[in-house]
Amino acid sequence: MGAKRRLLALPGVSVILIFAVAPLFIMLYYSFQGDSQGAGLTLENYTRFFEKQFYLSLTWSTIKNSIFVTLVSLAVSYPLAYIMAKKLKGVRNIVLVLIIIPFFTNQLVRVYSWLIFLQDGGILENVLSALGIINGALGLLYTRAAVVIGLVHAFFPYMVITIYLALEKLDNALLEASASLGASKFETFRKITLPLSAPGVAAGLLLVFVPCLGTFVEPRILGGVNGMVIGTVIEDQFFRIYGWNFGAAVAFILLAMVIVSVSAFSRLGRGGSLE
Repeated sequence: MGAKRRLLALPGVSVILIFAVAPLFIMLYYSFQGDSQGAGLTLENYTRFFEKQFYLSLTWSTIKNSIFVTLVSLAVSYPLAYIMAKKLKGVRNIVLVLIIIPFFTNQLVRVYSWLIFLQDGGILENVLSALGIINGALGLLYTRAAVVIGLVHAFFPYMVITIYLALEKLDNALLEASASLGASKFETFRKITLPLSAPGVAAGLLLVFVPCLGTFVEPRILGGVNGMVIGTVIEDQFFRIYGWNFGAAVAFILLAMVIVSVSAFSRLGRGGSLE
């Protein structure tokens, strides 16, 4: 039986090794290659990254941007997921479909839709001008705010779904018992709802924060020069400057950040408690 199981798993394992693990080792090899031929293995690319203040500042800016997008997504997602799980009955599936509809459209189509919506003279500016809220150019496109809007729209559905699944499994009898024992709604939320939904929250935080670290499409299109992040540096190195060795090193530094993030969020959700 054991041999049969290994044989059945062989195709899947082979695909992972060929298309996931092997490319990583190839990139790792190139990350230790210098620009000059015959230099052999070197830490030149990693040293270059950590010695330049520009890359360190950009890394910290990327982390802060990812944290902010994650917090905004959480603030939007948790109330929505709670309403879907505990308040809505017959229409919850309709709302869920509306939330995941963006997944059925191309990423570039969504980003360029936001570009048209946020640009000067665009839909948002015309609406705000008609309401008398602004008088003049909106000036929102090619700013950090535009990047945050695009990233929240791209990733918050992941958080909504994970939190919704956690809250949907929460037994309403626990909430009713808490209320019957004299606990306020806030105490019930703090001591029962929030701790029991912690795994869903942790998964949602992970599914938003990690992609934000490496994304480059939304920052490039919506942020322009002001939207530069680590992901855009890697893209430039591979597709514009052709500095593959340095780009591979930056990619592995980003991978290390992702591993640390996954470990932190896994500990956050372990045990089903945020306390």
